[in-house]
Amino acid sequence: MSSNTVAGQLVDYLVQAGVRRIYGIVGDSLNPVVDEVRRTGGSAKGGIDWIHVRHEEAAAFAASADAQLTGELAVCAGSCGPGNLHLINGLYDAHRSGAPVLAIASHIPSVEIGSGYFQETHPDRIFGECSGFNELVLTAAQAPRMFRAAIHSATSGHGVSVVTLPGDVAELSAEGATVPLSLPARPSIVADQATVERLAEAINAAERVAIFAGYGVRGAHDEVVALAETIGAPVGHSLRGKEFIQYDNPYDVGMTGLLGYGAAHAGMHDADLLLMLGTDFPYSQFLPDDVTTAQVDVDASVIGRRTRVDLPVHGEVLATLQALAPLVRRKDDRRFVDRWLDKHQKMMHKTVGAYTRSAESLVPIHPEYAASVLDEVADDDAIFTTDTGMCNVWTARYINPTGQRRFIASMLHGSMANALPHAIGAQISHPGRQVVSISGDGGLSMMLSELLTVAMYRLPVKIVLFDNSTLGMVKAEMLVDGLPDFGVDVPPVDYTAIAAAAGIHAQRVDDPKDIRQALESAFATDGPALVQLVTDPLALSIPPTITGEQVRGFATALSKVVLNGGVGEAMSMARSNLRNVPRP
Repeated sequence: MSSNTVAGQLVDYLVQAGVRRIYGIVGDSLNPVVDEVRRTGGSAKGGIDWIHVRHEEAAAFAASADAQLTGELAVCAGSCGPGNLHLINGLYDAHRSGAPVLAIASHIPSVEIGSGYFQETHPDRIFGECSGFNELVLTAAQAPRMFRAAIHSATSGHGVSVVTLPGDVAELSAEGATVPLSLPARPSIVADQATVERLAEAINAAERVAIFAGYGVRGAHDEVVALAETIGAPVGHSLRGKEFIQYDNPYDVGMTGLLGYGAAHAGMHDADLLLMLGTDFPYSQFLPDDVTTAQVDVDASVIGRRTRVDLPVHGEVLATLQALAPLVRRKDDRRFVDRWLDKHQKMMHKTVGAYTRSAESLVPIHPEYAASVLDEVADDDAIFTTDTGMCNVWTARYINPTGQRRFIASMLHGSMANALPHAIGAQISHPGRQVVSISGDGGLSMMLSELLTVAMYRLPVKIVLFDNSTLGMVKAEMLVDGLPDFGVDVPPVDYTAIAAAAGIHAQRVDDPKDIRQALESAFATDGPALVQLVTDPLALSIPPTITGEQVRGFATALSKVVLNGGVGEAMSMARSNLRNVPRP
């Protein structure tokens, strides 16, 4: 297309960058850009589609999921003032996830900036913390360089780029020809040879080595497993690393952290050398402080900021392990790895497995059982998006990766209400894949409007709603802190009626015996579907390692519940959870 305006130049550059859709809501100062998108003729003609969401926050979340799954530039947009302000939560999620997202923040007339004009904000200040590039375009001559710089920044690994563009500037005639966009290939970062040799020496000298794998092991699954086999190392993982390392891994010992399970936590603490591979795990209280630690990461700035690191290694995990492999000697003594693999199997059977055994007749539905059925019914290459809170627990413990499945959640930003908007971006970018939104009633109700987006586009997103009429994770947090739960419960809502009113296939499930049929029916539906699972509000997440302080806090909270007349609630909570408390 011909770039006759500044807005046209922006859209030209987006087309060159491979962008095929923009998520957002049209309006006022954004209209010049929207009209240029219209003129491209849509993705079917090599142009760009406009994806009309109902809330700009959903636009940013959708772009975040799109970019994370495709690895390509995704775009969202908001009009001046309130419009682009709504983007900010999803942009934080995208930026902290390292997703290549460009946000177009349209602005009030340039001559009015600083005058207290209607809807005036300052996006070039507001978005500074959730972007790697954030600039205000004020002239036609300046615009092309800013557009190129924004695209380059986002696609080179710096996270979100924000371009603030006043509506009157967008309408200006373009100055000069649009210089072709040239995006370089991402380089491989390899640790220097001397560092690799020191790492090999440390591994060879250690008797007990444990591996803790994060998101950075993506693409290095086989190399990590091969290293674990050579040195007899149990492999634990973070939540973000789960999908890339747990499958086809005979050395897997689960996940650490509050959402964790299995023997990962104890195994790491029993090692005399811990290898942290591609993880910036934020919870230092779950990391050992008395174990020699080596950390391998492509981002040198994160090395050592969570725990003491004795051997820092700046490089990609894959390239580093390939260089390391010839230097590492096999450890014939397998007692360490065998001990923790055996411990892991026992913990999975006694603790995690206890949630799902004999649960097919328990009413209200135990969410753990529902998640285990979902794992069996879903496609081997399904894309799961998960709400923050208890849904993350059920996904982490019961939805198994296969090497083909993908998992998107707000794992670093921890926002509520992310699952359905993430699912929109996942489904639009992957029209042939099964996309499952694992939603909590708290998250779904917060962004309920996006049911209309799913219905309008007839996106075949399958919404599996874990409805316990409470903010379950917050309830658990209060109890662990010794506080009786307060302000977390809400009246029951018939979400199936709401979904059906929007034209979405919907089914409510109260009996666990009906879960499988309801899921199979939803997955067979040609279009969107919602399955409302009415689950036990007293089912809590039991971490793999329980401290005395947590036990005291929980006991204190239950005492307060009883003293306030809640004897029945306390007894019900005990019945729902005590059978699952980890036992030696």
